[in-house]
Amino acid sequence: MKNNRLITIVVAFLSLVGIVLFVRTLGIDEDNVQELSGVVGPLVTYSLILLGLTVLVTVLASVWSLFKNPAALKKAAAGLGAVVVLFIIASVFSGDGQVIDANNEVIAKAGSSVSKNTSTGIYLSMILILIAGGFFVWDLLKGLVKS
Repeated sequence: MKNNRLITIVVAFLSLVGIVLFVRTLGIDEDNVQELSGVVGPLVTYSLILLGLTVLVTVLASVWSLFKNPAALKKAAAGLGAVVVLFIIASVFSGDGQVIDANNEVIAKAGSSVSKNTSTGIYLSMILILIAGGFFVWDLLKGLVKS
């Protein structure tokens, strides 16, 4: 019960700071770029700090729960190993040709590491989409057979 009260107080304080920083932006003339930048800057910094803390707490809590449950840790390690194997497969099949954007401008020259990494990411995405689609079809067929 004491933890809930502490969490409520911390959330209320963080919310109050955010509200104060936001309200400060309401009275600023939007044509005054210097003053607007001076008021919006702390709000953006505060938001980024909160985002970073949220990500940090989430990752640490997830890792902590994995170490508390060895079976879940084994499953997570197996899943991570599978993704590494798929990444290696995608890297082997990826090319290092020229990367061109929608305006036919060259983003990465042929033979560059950017080109190889882009191709690897595309192949990895395609492999993962094919696997997910296969599981979707398998689950759909299983459901049709049962009913």
